[in-house]
Amino acid sequence: MGYMANPVRLRDAHGEFLNHLKSKNRASATILAYGKDIDQLVAFLEEMQKIHVHEVTRGDIEGFLAKLSKNGYTPKSVSRKINSTKTFYRFLKINEYVSDDPSLFISHPKYETKPPRVLSELEYRALRDACRDDARISAVVEILLQSGIRIGELANLHLDDVKEESLYIRAVEGHPAREVPLNRASKQAVNRYIAVRPKGKNLHLFITKTGRPLLIRNIRSAIDRYLRIAGIKDAKVNDLRHTFITHHLQNGTSLTIISKWVGHKRLSSTERYLQFLKEREEPQEKAKEL
Repeated sequence: MGYMANPVRLRDAHGEFLNHLKSKNRASATILAYGKDIDQLVAFLEEMQKIHVHEVTRGDIEGFLAKLSKNGYTPKSVSRKINSTKTFYRFLKINEYVSDDPSLFISHPKYETKPPRVLSELEYRALRDACRDDARISAVVEILLQSGIRIGELANLHLDDVKEESLYIRAVEGHPAREVPLNRASKQAVNRYIAVRPKGKNLHLFITKTGRPLLIRNIRSAIDRYLRIAGIKDAKVNDLRHTFITHHLQNGTSLTIISKWVGHKRLSSTERYLQFLKEREEPQEKAKEL
């Protein structure tokens, strides 16, 4: 394996790679995932007596992937490790730590993509009914169902982000700021919550009884509990976002508009939902409210 600079140790390159991701404001979950994947790769390579980045060959990487498969990793998990490895080596190539990329011709294993979990009309009405007496979580559910924003974006909402007919979504972890429509049902739910919201100086929209920001894990836990109460199986908080996207596609809302609302960086991220739809209705001028 050739290289274009002084030999760089794999462990040092790993650290530089993570610092690079942080400098690019990549999501913390993404950085954590890449960090674990590359740490696992480096540990394997060190067992193979490979210490420097330029010593690694395609065969070494294929050996790592074969070991993962042997240890019971699913094709989808192996594919993710390949993505991390390819991203790592693109970083090394750009910084001229290697002259050749041993991951370049590594192919992904084939696997069937599981369709997103989409709540039926009966299910999301049952969820609404289950949390009706909890003004805070009722507003949370309504916003997630009617706007498709991410749970992290919801946790980051401030009181002044609630406009008359829209929500201002603040930039968070690499996702740019944007505005999304706020329909009547969502606005009513938010106003009902604000009327009973604990008083205090905290600017966050959703707060605890003691005035602290409602954390992502608190939101996730609460919605999981109400999903169980509503008798909705195999569903998670992110499925409310899937439901929003899918229902709008079924009602003919353009891919470009949906992609903008939900903050997808690539239109292809929105397009992938189309393959899971059995049929699409004729486009309508305006998507029905859930």
